[in-house]
Amino acid sequence: MNDERKSLILRLVDRVFPRMPDFYGLINEQCDLALEAMQVFETFLESGDTEIAQKVRDLEHRADDLKNRNIRILNASFSTPMDREDLYDAIAGIDQIINFTKTTVFELRVFKVKPDKCMRKLANQLTVGVEALRGGFAVLEKDPASAEPYAREAHKAERRMKKIYRRGLVMLLDKERFKQQNASQSADQEDLALDFVVYVTKKREIYRHLSHAADRLARVSELLHDIIVKLV
Repeated sequence: MNDERKSLILRLVDRVFPRMPDFYGLINEQCDLALEAMQVFETFLESGDTEIAQKVRDLEHRADDLKNRNIRILNASFSTPMDREDLYDAIAGIDQIINFTKTTVFELRVFKVKPDKCMRKLANQLTVGVEALRGGFAVLEKDPASAEPYAREAHKAERRMKKIYRRGLVMLLDKERFKQQNASQSADQEDLALDFVVYVTKKREIYRHLSHAADRLARVSELLHDIIVKLV
């Protein structure tokens, strides 16, 4: 069989039975970018540097492009190595985690709020969770069973985030503590009370974004577990 005939047969086979895209590689690429975004986000919360804030936003835009590309490939694919719906949810879920870093950065600037200890602790555990997801998806193709500890670690990071979030709210709602910290700024009790309400409202909104990021982390860790069960 000459080379020209071989080439024609291969083209016909590819047309009838399209090659399956490397979905493992596509997800891994998303996870790599997500971990990079978490690390930059942590750095921003430590420094408050506006240039680093822009890097967070840039990474979120890149993540959107990756998500859209992966969904287009998924929609056009003839077959997938795992459940199609699980793949879609994983692609979307990883992207949503990154979205909340951008939203947090945006509202810190708009509300003129400085990052605090609670936010930094939440971001640290978010990074731990995303790193675990990255490790789990990285071994999924060759050894699905070995991905299970990573799924558990991501879920543990989410639970730690919820505990940090609740403790942060308790501290945030401590009115007496707020008075002690701000009494010198105003002798008027009504003004101080209004300042307290505004302060709580702004910070709680930002805490909630990070809590929602924890929810997405939990969801993707559950998806990873489900995929493992189906592949093993």
